[in-house]
Amino acid sequence: MNNWVKKGMGPLAAVMALGTVISGCSGGGSAPADKAAAPNGTQTPAASSSEPWKIGSEPISFTLFGNYGWYTMPPWGKDIFSKQVQEQYKINITAINAGGNAEAKLSTMIVSKDLPDVIWGDRDKFERLRENGVLVPLDPYLDKYPNLKKWAGDEILNMLRSKDGKLYMFPNWYTNKPTGNAGYVVNKKIYEELGKPKLETTDDLYNYLKLVKEKYPNIIPFEPGQAKEGKGVDLLFSAFAENNPASYAGTLRAVPKDGKFTSIFADPVYKEAMIFVNKLHREKLMTQDALTQTVDQVREKLNTGRVAVYADITATDYASKADAELSKSDPNAGYFMIWPIHKPGLDKNKIMVAHYDRLGWNAAAITATAKDPEKIFAVLDWMTSPDGMRQIVWGPEGMYWKGLDSEGLPNLTDKFFSEPAERTKNMNATNDLQFVGNSTYNDKIKVKAELSLPEEKRSWETKYQDAITWKTHMDLTALRGIEPPQDSPEGIIRERWIELYKKVRAQAILAKSEQEVIEIIDKGEKDAQTLGIEKLNEYLTKRWKENEEKMKKK
Repeated sequence: MNNWVKKGMGPLAAVMALGTVISGCSGGGSAPADKAAAPNGTQTPAASSSEPWKIGSEPISFTLFGNYGWYTMPPWGKDIFSKQVQEQYKINITAINAGGNAEAKLSTMIVSKDLPDVIWGDRDKFERLRENGVLVPLDPYLDKYPNLKKWAGDEILNMLRSKDGKLYMFPNWYTNKPTGNAGYVVNKKIYEELGKPKLETTDDLYNYLKLVKEKYPNIIPFEPGQAKEGKGVDLLFSAFAENNPASYAGTLRAVPKDGKFTSIFADPVYKEAMIFVNKLHREKLMTQDALTQTVDQVREKLNTGRVAVYADITATDYASKADAELSKSDPNAGYFMIWPIHKPGLDKNKIMVAHYDRLGWNAAAITATAKDPEKIFAVLDWMTSPDGMRQIVWGPEGMYWKGLDSEGLPNLTDKFFSEPAERTKNMNATNDLQFVGNSTYNDKIKVKAELSLPEEKRSWETKYQDAITWKTHMDLTALRGIEPPQDSPEGIIRERWIELYKKVRAQAILAKSEQEVIEIIDKGEKDAQTLGIEKLNEYLTKRWKENEEKMKKK
């Protein structure tokens, strides 16, 4: 699993189930006659009035293509929330759906020169479109319609700029605050029955797992999830050094030292962490099928309470559901999160279990064949504003909120709290209509909503996100997108390196002794050098420095 960006890890999913869970179309769009091919390069927006166009002053319609095979856009205006936006602001969005094969659909549209007005999808898919001259640069609109610039900021926008220095992507669920769901989860009932021992250091963890094995022979002391994908194994790497997120091991397979990336196998911290992991495995303190088990098997163990300690990159996702399942039949059963484990002598407040980046999930781009690109940008800019977020995510004023507090956050109504099932249904209806979400603002509403609930009704996820996970994730925005293209020389090295890394990690976990772990990793480093790992790390370092320079620009 790629741990850099994942829909389920962000606000898009988490916002929808408060109290149980707190992680554009035809019409007046582009007439066929207007859809001429743009020249290679870029399309420059036509000159427009110096006055900004006002949302709701006249009808605006445009088409939107969601560039995912799994995605089918719900009908705009059918649900209560988008219907209100449609009527009040005269906005109509018509879907062009992929029909299960997004790549083929998009290619057909490009060849036929019949593009949608807006394309929405993963950020790495837009450069090809930009190179073919089918996207509109957004820079002329940033000051005129200021919400994106205000809420995303220059650093995020500069990171999204293309090679020509222009901005084509409008980000979705960008943020200026930590996010993330990685951490350590403890079985509440077992912990209390064992006298609530201290669980702070790696020594504490080891001693606790030994105690669990002794007292509860049918319980798995430590569950790392799918170790073949890293998961809790990578998380333990973060415990052995300060500011050392699991992402260095699981995603980059490199650590920054003296301003450049070096091989993970040459890192003494990684070796120390794998010796610890191997010790847990050898002494049967860890799941013995960690390298072969499926996601469903992990969930089943959690849901039946057969795990004492669970660590994972997506811990809150699985553990919150398991907590709810166990507490149905026994209010005293369930799970809780602890502050990340650390090696004795380290500052616990500098243990960063994983990372987040501020760019968010995906993005929207306006195509060169759109009839009114400025007006479309104005709509997207309004959608990402506080008013747009309230209308699309939380509903029309008077329904679930009325008026704003001193921080500009909506005051939630009695109906919000008294009809949770109906509210969840209505809020879920716009999940797939949130194209340019503003996590910075939206998360503040989520937290306010949670704190408004009685303690027993607050969501498991948001409680621990706010108290632990968001405080123990490290901002690695500058490392976003530094991987080489697959077909480049460095990309070929990277693919081979990933396979080698996974093989060595598995061998180290299964080793018969500490000395064998050391020998396996040392041999892995020699093999990595033969592959050309230095060339790859030079590439990663260069891209990292380029991103840092981008983020500094004003």
